[in-house]
Amino acid sequence: MRTVKDTITLEDARRLTGPLAFSLMLKPAGSLCNLDCAYCYYLDKSEIYGGREPRMSLEDLDRYVRCYIAACETDEVTFNWHGGEPLILGLDFYRKAVEFQKKYADGKKISNTLQTNATLVNEEWARFFAEQGFLLGVSVDGPPEVHDRYRKDRGGVPTLERVLRGVSHLYAAKAEYNIMATINSASEGKGLQVYQYLKGLGSAFIQFSPVVEHVVWPMRDGKPDKHARPHIVDPSVERATLAPWSVSPVGFGRFLCDIFDYWVKHDVGRVFVNAFDCTLANWCGVPPGTCSYAETCGGNAVVEHNGDVYCCDHFVYPKYLIGNIYRDSLKDMMGSPEQLRFGIDKRNSLPRKCLRCKCWPLCHGGCPKHRFNTTDSGQTGLNALCEGYYMFFKRSAGAMLRMKNLIAEGKAPALVMFDGQP
Repeated sequence: MRTVKDTITLEDARRLTGPLAFSLMLKPAGSLCNLDCAYCYYLDKSEIYGGREPRMSLEDLDRYVRCYIAACETDEVTFNWHGGEPLILGLDFYRKAVEFQKKYADGKKISNTLQTNATLVNEEWARFFAEQGFLLGVSVDGPPEVHDRYRKDRGGVPTLERVLRGVSHLYAAKAEYNIMATINSASEGKGLQVYQYLKGLGSAFIQFSPVVEHVVWPMRDGKPDKHARPHIVDPSVERATLAPWSVSPVGFGRFLCDIFDYWVKHDVGRVFVNAFDCTLANWCGVPPGTCSYAETCGGNAVVEHNGDVYCCDHFVYPKYLIGNIYRDSLKDMMGSPEQLRFGIDKRNSLPRKCLRCKCWPLCHGGCPKHRFNTTDSGQTGLNALCEGYYMFFKRSAGAMLRMKNLIAEGKAPALVMFDGQP
């Protein structure tokens, strides 16, 4: 008997039969990082590979670049470098990457994005990024009392000062960078303060990502040792509890509302916030650009240092391993039944409460990694941040509708700042 999880829509079918277009997040140093951020869900992934400090070889880099470009059936190919901290591999590694990209481009346009904590960025790195047109995502959570609460190095030393030094090098070299900030328990009640601080870092693009994790604390003398670093785990794991750095649903909603109330009066068209852009896109019925706000997912897989491919960055667990680029066809993996099911399950596994909710077209249930709550009727799969999303969508609805209408009239949505309405 077929179930709702086995069904696809006409839009799914159109996407599957069209030219293969997908995004791969490459982790050439795996989970290796020079920092020890408390909420980092990727540091523990080294255990999958025996706790080693992995580094992609130049031979494997050559093979990866060739395979990825060949598998993409589009005229533009974007390489997404991620970690851990990808800069640990050194500048020569990325010089070779660019060399291989030119070697195998075959007429396609190649671009690069790279996520970094920026603590290793110096003048030479910044000049390279500017010359090669890399777009960087720099991880900054806000002012010192927010950023340094959970983003420390392995010696427990705060990192913001080093991050800002790296950002200053990027700014001076005219390298392009966006700001990537988490929303965690230290952010609660400080939405506008965080936003104003991040605005001052030289980028007009800010992406906020909520942190909601579960952990298992190491045991000591028969009790959880709260002084040790816990393991971030799937919520279903025995003894898993909500991590202390997780943002609350109401705290998340208020954070977005406080920023939106200011942004919609002063910064529309000047500062681009992913949550606001994606919400407006869904109001307008166009792809939101960020997978957590999309109806389905599955187009953003992860490649580990050894070529292992997983369904998603947030699901790097053995059961989500779909192959290895050095022994399997990348095209076949991205079009496999496993990857397809993972993508459409984002929609098809939602509880009835979500499908009947007027906010579903705006959030689409959010990221599957946060869907571990149950509804009042006992159905699983409710997003842990549902209350916060609802709060934000309700607060922003009037302004979003006005911006949608402005766009339909061929006008700039920034005109919403001058309509005099709340």
